[in-house]
Amino acid sequence: MEKFEVNILGCGSALPTVKHGLSAQVVNFRDKLFMLDCGEGTQLQFRAAKLNFNKLNRIFITHLHGDHCFGLPGLVCTLGMLGRTADLPVHAPLDAEKVFAPLLDYFFREMPFKVVFMPFDTRKNELLYEDRSLRVSSIPLKHRVPSAGFLFEEKENQRHIIREMTDFYHVPVSKMKDIKAGEDFVTEDGKIIPNERLTSPATPSRKYAYCTDTAYYEKIIPIIEGADLLYHEATFMENDLKRAKETLHSSARQAAMIAEKAKVKKLIIGHFSARYPNESLLLDEASEIFKNTVLANEKMVVTI
Repeated sequence: MEKFEVNILGCGSALPTVKHGLSAQVVNFRDKLFMLDCGEGTQLQFRAAKLNFNKLNRIFITHLHGDHCFGLPGLVCTLGMLGRTADLPVHAPLDAEKVFAPLLDYFFREMPFKVVFMPFDTRKNELLYEDRSLRVSSIPLKHRVPSAGFLFEEKENQRHIIREMTDFYHVPVSKMKDIKAGEDFVTEDGKIIPNERLTSPATPSRKYAYCTDTAYYEKIIPIIEGADLLYHEATFMENDLKRAKETLHSSARQAAMIAEKAKVKKLIIGHFSARYPNESLLLDEASEIFKNTVLANEKMVVTI
């Protein structure tokens, strides 16, 4: 199975603490690295996680609150000092270029690569990136500023060749691509060999959904339904629900309700408020609703 990993670099909320870094993750898909959010100090967390800066493909920013994007200039500086020459695409809400372009122009005039801002409409579920094996789309969220999560979807895998059967029917190498794609095989004498006899089912495709920052928002359920892994913010506990509603964040219980209704396989909760020194209470609250829940922490690597 091809590599599909989530590296958590920071899972704290806006108020910095010595316990957690600010929001940032890296998805490693087949050794291409995709960054999700870039809070302050992300380049240090990136290095601590022993990730390869040269393999950073692009960055996705959920929204323009500082704890999710203030690390971008520092990361760009680090990449420049390491000799990056390839342009760096940054998918972000509309105002990101207006905010960061003057800063980058001032400090990094001699940079050997360009930061290319690729704005998207946070109100829409739309395709942002695609290659031959992966799709990344936006997930509209509900927050105080325009905000969106991201869905990473592995494209449908091909069926597996049963070598003994293809040898038995003398299937030529030139036909293997079609067989993997699901086509039947026709022998030289015109006999049709069903594809099911020559192949076994494809490995199921995998999905990862990243949803932060957001209030409880059931409209995301059809988009993330059946995901293998969901990261959902759980800034507050239920007894602070009034504060959650004021700031358009979620409680741990609400995150679990989304996971349960979307029938995801595993939930990671994060974006913890600094007011909770004992985060196991957040885990207990979520686990009452959705048992397969874990707490995020820095340097966590989750294989999908």
